Amino acid sequence: MSGAENRAARRSTYFPRLVKLLDEYPNIFIVGVDNVGSAQMSKIRHALRGKAVVLMGKNTMIRKAIREHLENNKALAEILPYVRGNVGFVFFKSDLQGVKKALLELRVAAPAKAGTVAPNDVVVPAGPTGMEPTMTSFLQALNIQSKITRGQVEITNDVQLIKAGTKVGASEANLLGKLDIKPFSYGLVLRTVYENGSIYEASWTEITDEDILSKFQNGVKNLAAISLSIHYPTIASVPHSVVAAFKRVVAIGLATDYSFPKAEEAKKALSSGPAPAAAAPAAASKGAAPAAAKAKEPEPEPEEEEEMGLGMFD
Repeated sequence: MSGAENRAARRSTYFPRLVKLLDEYPNIFIVGVDNVGSAQMSKIRHALRGKAVVLMGKNTMIRKAIREHLENNKALAEILPYVRGNVGFVFFKSDLQGVKKALLELRVAAPAKAGTVAPNDVVVPAGPTGMEPTMTSFLQALNIQSKITRGQVEITNDVQLIKAGTKVGASEANLLGKLDIKPFSYGLVLRTVYENGSIYEASWTEITDEDILSKFQNGVKNLAAISLSIHYPTIASVPHSVVAAFKRVVAIGLATDYSFPKAEEAKKALSSGPAPAAAAPAAASKGAAPAAAKAKEPEPEPEEEEEMGLGMFD
């Protein structure tokens, strides 16, 4: 069978399978598959059995199959811009967080290879290395401070050997190999999420219910503050306006003969409380009659007014 016939045969089986998965599964993880070998991919497929389906393929074939299927599901057009690079699809129906957790757990440790781009920072910890004293010059070439302790080389301080995004050099890879350090881990990398017709970055899956609630509460507070500032009533500001108005009415009732049930409660609370601290020294002094007269008039205290205002909603 010729190469063209082989491609045609693969296309005839791949297209229907991809279209079937697009129709059957409403959710898709678009994942990066750099540095993932066939053996690791087989383990991933086996671990996700019953939870999700992993499908790889050439980007040209994926885009062609999706375009031909747009007449049945136009929302799939959102996926096309993200089908670039070394990517694959993980199809699932529900339990987004469960599938995500399984993918993250299926990463494997890998040694640093010269010429590869580091996916993360690499720090060599301080302590004994097990290397012979003759290796001190090798460490000095990498600007790593060391000393000889009990017949072996000991690194004196933690050293950042490689920065994320930079290429691994031959010397760095050699040192990490001698120290038996596997600084990298490889697996399927979550890039984008397609969920029921909507598409968003995978980082959004880190948002918890507590984060959403906190953002909503902050939004309500800001809305109430703006509404109160510009004197424009909204659902968020009306409770605050009612409490403030109630405080003013209670203060008027305390200062005049005007009364109503809540004002009476305030008067009783003030009359049963301790006498003002200024009243005792004022009574002992002969020239303090005006001050004593003022002390007899109950004045609303801010703390008690706030409690009375809030009590209206108990």
